[in-house]
Amino acid sequence: MTKPNFKVAIIDMNNGAPNQGMRNIFEILDHYQQQNEVKFSLEVYDTRKKGEIPNLDHDIYISSGGPGSPHDGEKMKWEKDFFALLDQIDEHNHTKEDKKFVFLICHSFQLGCRKYKLGQVIPRGSNLFGIFPTFLTDAGLNEVVFRGLHNPVYAVDSRKWQVVQPDLALFKQKGASILAIEREREHPELERCIMAIRFSAYMVGTQFHPEADPIGMKIHFYQEEKKAVIVKNNGINAYNEMLEQLNDPNKLALTHHTVLPNFLSQAINYDHTL
Repeated sequence: MTKPNFKVAIIDMNNGAPNQGMRNIFEILDHYQQQNEVKFSLEVYDTRKKGEIPNLDHDIYISSGGPGSPHDGEKMKWEKDFFALLDQIDEHNHTKEDKKFVFLICHSFQLGCRKYKLGQVIPRGSNLFGIFPTFLTDAGLNEVVFRGLHNPVYAVDSRKWQVVQPDLALFKQKGASILAIEREREHPELERCIMAIRFSAYMVGTQFHPEADPIGMKIHFYQEEKKAVIVKNNGINAYNEMLEQLNDPNKLALTHHTVLPNFLSQAINYDHTL
């Protein structure tokens, strides 16, 4: 029996900074419920700025990206509470029939990697911003949230940090899997970072922003500060190519219309026993 109404917790990790990501998440949820026979009850939790943490009353949890270091919250109450929530969800999913599903985006993904100790979360050599190809692993090619995407996946990558040096023994122990990795680096000696992980049957995360859409990226690309970062790190030709990609339905738009909707379908189509 499929539940007609799902409670969704949106965990805002933006720390009060303006962003396009929250708008994107709301629009994806709104479009999904309009296209499917389902109703979402949404609650937003401002976790980093106000310390707000959802309880276990929700069916679906989407935790956003955000600015700053993924180590900023160490020993702070909000991070301890967030990690405790993930533990509570894990315990619930191990012991209860009605499962709860979690999606971790960018900053939240890095926090998840820190919590579960799956890799080293370290600074990049330079700030990264733009639309880049992300390459699926064998596990990623068979991953439900990536079903319908091409390989490579084109997505927004915006970060100063990266997850590298995966603990493969711990991955195996936890039943986790690497779903995607970074494109080849300009310098071959630089490790390609992890771009997506299936943490468990009910928790998945991406380093990139699957919610990003062409409209929001056009706003970013025409800001001189953002343009300067892309041109400095990748050249003017790459910048112009990214602008062209915004009009390609098989690149950023496809990622926007596929990843989070697939995640929602996985959560909704699971046999939730009332």
